[in-house]
Amino acid sequence: MNTPNEPSFRESVDIMFNRAVALMDLSPGLEEKVRVCNATYTVRFGVRLRGQIQTFTGYRSVHSEHMEPVKGGIRYSMGVNQDEVEALAALMSYKCALVEAPFGGSKGGLCIDPRQYDESELELITRRFAYELIKRDLINPSQNVPAPDMGTGEREMAWIADQYKRMNTTDINGSACVTGKPTNAGGIQGRTEATGRGVQYALHEFFRDSEGKKKAGLEGTLDGKKVVVQGLGNVGYHAAKFLSEEDGCKITGIIERDGALVNPDGLDVEAVRAWIAENDGVSGYTGGTYVKDGASVLEQDCDILIPAALEGVINLSNAERVTAPLIIEAANGPVTAGADDILRAKGTVIIPDMYANAGGVTVSYFEWVKNLSHIRFGRMQRRQEEARHQLIIDELERLSSDSGIGWELSPNFKQKYLRGAGELELVRSGLDDTMRAAYQSMASVWHERDDVDDLRTAAYLVSIGKIADSYRAKGL
Repeated sequence: MNTPNEPSFRESVDIMFNRAVALMDLSPGLEEKVRVCNATYTVRFGVRLRGQIQTFTGYRSVHSEHMEPVKGGIRYSMGVNQDEVEALAALMSYKCALVEAPFGGSKGGLCIDPRQYDESELELITRRFAYELIKRDLINPSQNVPAPDMGTGEREMAWIADQYKRMNTTDINGSACVTGKPTNAGGIQGRTEATGRGVQYALHEFFRDSEGKKKAGLEGTLDGKKVVVQGLGNVGYHAAKFLSEEDGCKITGIIERDGALVNPDGLDVEAVRAWIAENDGVSGYTGGTYVKDGASVLEQDCDILIPAALEGVINLSNAERVTAPLIIEAANGPVTAGADDILRAKGTVIIPDMYANAGGVTVSYFEWVKNLSHIRFGRMQRRQEEARHQLIIDELERLSSDSGIGWELSPNFKQKYLRGAGELELVRSGLDDTMRAAYQSMASVWHERDDVDDLRTAAYLVSIGKIADSYRAKGL
């Protein structure tokens, strides 16, 4: 993805970190402690597949243990390497601090193309990788809690959790060793949609910020806004689905591996998703115009650009031609440091990955708490809420009939008001609250400090400040 003089993803994270700490009053020792990665474990393990032993290389990196456990996904990709995993672990530290999830940052990866293996082979590989990490406490409910990332999902998390329980048969909190599990295996409702839902809530909060909208040259609400999404995986799909179905956005472009689809009247996200699942790409879909050079659609005229797949898709080679006034980084590191400079100079507003895709880790936090408390959210209070609401409805209806007013409640009001919050509603409420508070902490720095002209620097300032405070409190 990188052009010859482009900084790597790791260098981009360092550049952005340095830009922020230059505006802070940290001692050199504390600055270095926050910046460096504490430890990276590299494992090479063999699995007997198809009659022979295949060797795989995996990583688990721990960036910061200012709070424990440390948290971060495990990705399966041929692009996985130590530098990338360490940079992603650093981002996780800053992300958790920004959204006030009480975790340090970690990240894992396995250098593998999951599409080359069937389910039973992937299970053998995943269990062996998990075994290598578990026996070194690099998967543990109180020390290191992975989650899904690119190339992994609920299925892999269920295998990892089961492997942990096999090796730690008396750990009553074993389910909390990993998040992103299926709901029938200790997971939480709303986790699969969480990162995409977080992108939606981030945009809601941005559009409540009149000063932020002004800086991006946007006005009004999300209704009718033109959106281009790069990558219709879990994150891109959910973000596009919620924005189009609930907020009235038009998804005018969808970019995938084999090209892109464009339609000025808006694409049907569900239909495109179904087509990709069946045809392994967007080519041949008739509900939009197919563009072979998918990357060119990043430069298409739109209001909001959502890069939701790979690192470095907006770089020195194309940043000058990107016209979207607002970019929200649903993926990790989709805008390189070089491209970030070009876009900031043009006045483009970028909602940074550290904040924009924090929905996943936020709901992972809720799942971890659920596993430790051993009770489903809403189980204790839901019916009591409904009973109290029923008292009010009954009293209003009695007053109406006693006074002879003949007054009636609006249609559907009763049904909606009487429904107590279940797990999904509570998860969404908690996620919305988290995304609002985190945006406000960034935006106040962005709007109030003359030496901060972008949200990314503001996000780094807030998160580094919180991590530094944690280290100080520990006496470091």
